[in-house]
Amino acid sequence: MPVATAVLALAIAASGSSGAASPRPLDRWSLSLGGFDTTTDTTLRARARAGEYGADGRINLERDLGLGRRQPVTKARLDLLVGDRQGFGLEYFGFQRGNAVTLARDLEYDGRLYAARAELRSHFDYDFSSAAWRWWAGEGDTAWGLGLGVAHYRVRTVFEGEASIDDVSVDGRVASDDRAFAPLLSLGWRHAVDDRLRLYAEIAGVAHDGGRLGGHIVDASLGLEWFPFDRLGVAVEYGGTQIRLDRRRSGPDASLAARLDLKLRGPSLLLRLR
Repeated sequence: MPVATAVLALAIAASGSSGAASPRPLDRWSLSLGGFDTTTDTTLRARARAGEYGADGRINLERDLGLGRRQPVTKARLDLLVGDRQGFGLEYFGFQRGNAVTLARDLEYDGRLYAARAELRSHFDYDFSSAAWRWWAGEGDTAWGLGLGVAHYRVRTVFEGEASIDDVSVDGRVASDDRAFAPLLSLGWRHAVDDRLRLYAEIAGVAHDGGRLGGHIVDASLGLEWFPFDRLGVAVEYGGTQIRLDRRRSGPDASLAARLDLKLRGPSLLLRLR
């Protein structure tokens, strides 16, 4: 009898474990706050025309202006699940960068030596925010998602400086503040290892042609989230962002075409609430 009872207990336990629900890959709501410790590469290209005169140039903010390649980026995200297969997501990330450099050298021309000195200050801001509706598919502990929405991005730049040659000085300042809306498409994957550990991946793209500020933005990330507490956890991910934006201005006597190439890549650490 004891043996039969033990066998029956094992059978009941086995049937109960086989019917246990799979861990959920999605939460009813989730709020993420943290930072993106990136390595940056920023290049600005410009071509201008005024009447019969034209000029073009290229500047790398890290190499030519001494801006550090390591740049912390603020990130925030809110996800809400409506029903079991649809949801809504809001996301924001942005950063500010600035620097001042001093250049001093002697110039020789026509047998004469000139003392030249220049001071250049630069400031660069970038902000990105998006809102998207998401559809999820999949069974059990794995979900696949498609998102459609709209993104808003803004680029602000300021360059100002003074230069002097043999005590003859000149100064100048160039500033811009441009922004645009664009459609957004995203693809996502989430897998729950158990109730406290998940894996996820996501890629999103933004494209916009026309207007004063057009171009494309592509963002990809692969991460892991762990919840040591029921409602509080952390997420560690590695990602990269490619930003290429074109700014155009034209008039009857002058035109300007500028391009921003910005690459971000590195790890992120996020505090996650659910």
